[in-house]
Amino acid sequence: MAASLGLAPASPPPAAVPSRADSATLAPDAALKVRVDSVIDRAIAEKRIVGTVVVVAKDGKVVYQRAAGLADREAKKPLRQDALFRLASLTKAMTSVAALKLVEQGKLGLEDPVTKWIPTFRPKLPDGTEPVITVRQLLTHTAGLTYDFLEPADGPYHKARVSNGLDQPGLSMEENLRRLASAPLSYEPGKRWGYSMATDVLGEVVARAGGAPLPVVIEKLITRPLGMTDTAFRVKDAARLTTPYADGKPEPVRIGESLFVPNGISGVTFVPGRVFDARSFASGGGGMVGTAADYLKFLEVLRTGGAPVLKTDTVTQLTTDQVGPEAASAGPGWGFGLGVGVLVDPVKAQSPQSVGTYKWMGAYGHSWFVDPKQGLTVVALTNTTFEGMWGPFTAALRDAVYDAGH
Repeated sequence: MAASLGLAPASPPPAAVPSRADSATLAPDAALKVRVDSVIDRAIAEKRIVGTVVVVAKDGKVVYQRAAGLADREAKKPLRQDALFRLASLTKAMTSVAALKLVEQGKLGLEDPVTKWIPTFRPKLPDGTEPVITVRQLLTHTAGLTYDFLEPADGPYHKARVSNGLDQPGLSMEENLRRLASAPLSYEPGKRWGYSMATDVLGEVVARAGGAPLPVVIEKLITRPLGMTDTAFRVKDAARLTTPYADGKPEPVRIGESLFVPNGISGVTFVPGRVFDARSFASGGGGMVGTAADYLKFLEVLRTGGAPVLKTDTVTQLTTDQVGPEAASAGPGWGFGLGVGVLVDPVKAQSPQSVGTYKWMGAYGHSWFVDPKQGLTVVALTNTTFEGMWGPFTAALRDAVYDAGH
C-alpha cells in the first residue's frame, strides 16, 4: 500500500475539445454558462433530476452559479440558491478536517488506536482475532469496516441492524457502535481500501478528543470560523430544505417518510425525517445539512492552503493519495487521501481533470471536486439520488466545466 505524503507528479491536462460550436466565440464565462446551462436543462427536461444548485469557482472567483428546477415538485416550489440539502457523505470531508485539526492541536494522533478514545469499540476478524485499528485507518477507509449497502441483503451489518447514518431515526451512537463492533471485520485493517462506516467511528473519536459532541466540535473548528452559517447537523430553516427524490421512470420518485433504493448490491434506505429527530446520533459520515454556497467556502479554504482551519502541510496530506490507485475509490484511476478521493490517473479515469484533483459525493444526490492545478472548485447539489451522485449528470457537468464534451 502506497503511503507517500508528497504530491503526485504533475501531468498536463488532456487537450480541451470544444463541446458546443455555438459557444466558441463567446467570452469564457459566457461560454461556460452556455455549456453548463445545457447540461442542467437537459437533465431536468429528461426528468433525471428534479432540481439542482451548481456553483463553479475559478481561482477563487465564482464564474457560474445557478439554481434550477424544483425544491418540491408536488408543491411546484422553485429551487433557490440558498436551498438547504441533506449533505449525506459530503459530511465526511468536514469530519476528516476536524480530526486533522485536532491532530494539529496535539489532541489526537494519527497512529492512536481507536480504543484509546472508544475503549469498547473492538470489532474482530472472522477468525476471532482482534486487530488494532488506528485513526489513520479510519481517515483512509482502510479500517476493515464496510457499509450495509455494500453487502448482500443477508450480510452481517444487516443482521446486526447497523445504521449507515441515513436511516433509523432516534438511534444512539453508543448503540450503533455496539452493533457495528458485533459484526466481523471485512478484512485485516491496513491491508486494503473499503468505503465504510469508518468516518462515523471517526466522528465519535473527534467528539471525545475534542471534548464535546461532534456537532459542537465541527461548529467550533470549521463552520463558525468559515462563516458557514447554514451548515449543521440540524436544519436551520425548514422552509428552505429541499424535498428528496430517487431515480424512477418516467420521473424521479418522491422519497416520502422512507424509501429503499436498490444500488445493484443491496440498496440504501433513506429516512429523510431522521434529521429532525434530536435523538439520532450525529453521523460524521453523513448527517449534516447545508447549502452549496457554504460548501464552496469550505472547499475554497482547502484549495487555498487551509487557513484559518488547517496548515498547508496538513491539507497536502489530506489531498494526496495515501492508499494507491488500487483503491479505485471513486472509480478507475482514483486513489484516496485522508478523507477524499484523489485522482491518480486521468487516462484510466477517462477524465479531463488534472492529476491531484480531489472529490467526493453524497448519497442524497451530490458531487463536488477541486482541481488545484486549474484553480477550479465545483459544487453540484441535487435533490435526486442516485443520478446527482454518480449518474450521467455528474460526468456531463464535469465535461462542460472543462469544455471537454464530445
